[in-house]
Amino acid sequence: MAHTQEYRENIHGVLFDLDGTLADTAPDLVCALNLSLAESGHPQCHLHEVKHAATHGSLALVQTALPNEPLEIQQAIQQQLLQHYHRINGDNSELFEHLAELLDYLDEKHIPYGIVTNKHARFARPLINKLSLTGRMKAIISGDSTLHPKPHAAPMLLAAQQLHVEPNNILYLGDAERDLVAAQNANMIGGAAHWGYLSDTDQPHNWPAQLHFKSSQCLLRYFVNEAK
Repeated sequence: MAHTQEYRENIHGVLFDLDGTLADTAPDLVCALNLSLAESGHPQCHLHEVKHAATHGSLALVQTALPNEPLEIQQAIQQQLLQHYHRINGDNSELFEHLAELLDYLDEKHIPYGIVTNKHARFARPLINKLSLTGRMKAIISGDSTLHPKPHAAPMLLAAQQLHVEPNNILYLGDAERDLVAAQNANMIGGAAHWGYLSDTDQPHNWPAQLHFKSSQCLLRYFVNEAK
């Protein structure tokens, strides 16, 4: 594996996964989950019990909360969850610590950045707008922007086109294995975000990532310190 300095010199654009990488969205997702569980007569969950599933989408949240229910029940509760989430999306979500500073640094250095998420546009774009990022992102690719979502290369390559940066000069940051597989499929530099919604069974060092960041502060230092 090449030295991290070599990767840094090759990075001319940055792409982020949204949930669990750029933004802490679990509070809103779990709130919507609990509203749905209450309506269906099920006990509610604590944030720490199901947060790790937030990176895998709404059905994964329901299945984590109700693993023994049949799929049709899980899917019905998922639809309730999405209705509630549409209403509260972004109310209690925020950028992870140090990432606002990182985005400011990227702006200062004229390094374009964007988002590639499997979240559908009807949820992703209002959330990005509430985070005051819409005008700053050079690419916003949702789960329904292309025929195939991550880990397929299609959304990654579309984002690269919008950044006007070659894929092999883009760092893609994600907190799930599929994120790093997507980066690999698109010939991007993969960065594993260990501060995200990893579960106890996740093994990020086995993911196809060139770079590993234990914290968002480590990511910030990677850029700022290398520039000094």
